[in-house]
Amino acid sequence: AKSSQATLEVDDERKIRHVLDKRIAQEIDGRVLGDEFADYKFKITGGFDKQGFPMKQGVLVPDRVRLLLDENSGCFRPKRDGHRKRRSVRGCIVSREIAVVHMIVVKAGKATIPKLTDRELAQRLGPKRANKIKKLFNLGPKDSPCPHVIRRELPKKDGQKKARKKAPKIQRLVTPQVLQRKRANFAEKKNRVVKNQKEQQAYAALLAKKRQDKRAATASKKSKSVR
Repeated sequence: AKSSQATLEVDDERKIRHVLDKRIAQEIDGRVLGDEFADYKFKITGGFDKQGFPMKQGVLVPDRVRLLLDENSGCFRPKRDGHRKRRSVRGCIVSREIAVVHMIVVKAGKATIPKLTDRELAQRLGPKRANKIKKLFNLGPKDSPCPHVIRRELPKKDGQKKARKKAPKIQRLVTPQVLQRKRANFAEKKNRVVKNQKEQQAYAALLAKKRQDKRAATASKKSKSVR
């Protein structure tokens, strides 16, 4: 099921001990959580401890540690470019201090899980990139994706007679204006290169003329001194 989530509370110590000392990305047989999950396989993707600190992949300890994190580390949202901060995170090994463990279904069994595998949620939004829209509707290279963009209907407001529809702005759409702008940028770049070359040649000619005049002046001084 797409985007379906369900919460399962486990208080049985015999079930919890099968999850302890497991790491993130390890798979667990569903039978250890109950007979209703006999044919299922779950994969650990993360979790939180009792104080709300998240588990972080790559930290191979079951305890809480303080790490210097940046925008690429995860578990931290910087407020400016290059911002780093030391934050407390929990290791990727499940311990008794973990209050919530996140899992995904890797292999579904015969029995359905209520509110998880017994329903199929429709995809709310369609593709917005031009190539993906063309691929979805099997369009050719010269076909326009604009008429095929997926629109969603907005709920009516009080006093509104007609329902409104909303469509995303198509990304990476090649239009005549885009091609014209591309040609203009290329021509501007080419003219800039030609202009720089001419200025370099003029400057080199100026330097050569100055050197020639200097040599001529030096030669005339020498000739006058000899006389």
